[in-house]
Amino acid sequence: MKPVIWFDIDNCLYGRSAMISEMMQEKIAAYFLRLGLSNEEATRLHKEYYIRYGLAIRGLVENHKVDPIDYDHNCDASLPLEEVLKPDRELRQLLVDIDRSKYRVMALTNAYKTHAYRVLKLLEVDDQFEHVIYCDYTRPGFPCKPEKQFFYEAMDVVGLRDEPGMNFFVDDSSANVVAAKEIGWNAVYFLEYHQQHVSGQDDEDRRRQIHGDIHPVIGNLQELRSIWTEVFTK
Repeated sequence: MKPVIWFDIDNCLYGRSAMISEMMQEKIAAYFLRLGLSNEEATRLHKEYYIRYGLAIRGLVENHKVDPIDYDHNCDASLPLEEVLKPDRELRQLLVDIDRSKYRVMALTNAYKTHAYRVLKLLEVDDQFEHVIYCDYTRPGFPCKPEKQFFYEAMDVVGLRDEPGMNFFVDDSSANVVAAKEIGWNAVYFLEYHQQHVSGQDDEDRRRQIHGDIHPVIGNLQELRSIWTEVFTK
């Protein structure tokens, strides 16, 4: 069984400067208000559900019985991704250069499948991924990163449940990277360079100071070539 190279999708395969996270937060906030909540209550619950459940949708389904597909339609699926995401030739070449005779390439995302495949297609790298493990919003109590169960289920899909060391992973979330390392994955923390120029996001230097104990750390996906030298053909 070949090892697997796992890539996160959002804010990893494309830069934070696309501001997709910010657009998503606005959509989710608007969805909370549709439930008849006040601005103050909506803000409080949005934060509470994110902390408690990992994703707002899980709290909404459990506590407000919302239709997860309706949520996806009004939040993830309504994002104007075509306006901000374009084909990424450098990313594509990075993926092409992975030695497929020795490694498999997969995506591991907390998004629902429609958003995940849409992003990959717009970046024109959808053909480079053998499989996409996503959060199934329609499944009651579905797991998500950084929960260990999500990683275990991913390993079950690729037949590596008993071989955690054969999983290579890159993600822009420190919590996800730490969780992956704790179960034995070879995880890399992607902390994109120059994020201090993005309004509303943490200063890059501050983020590096906070997460200074996580290694290895890269600021550009191309740096994976020097960290996982055995993975690439050139």
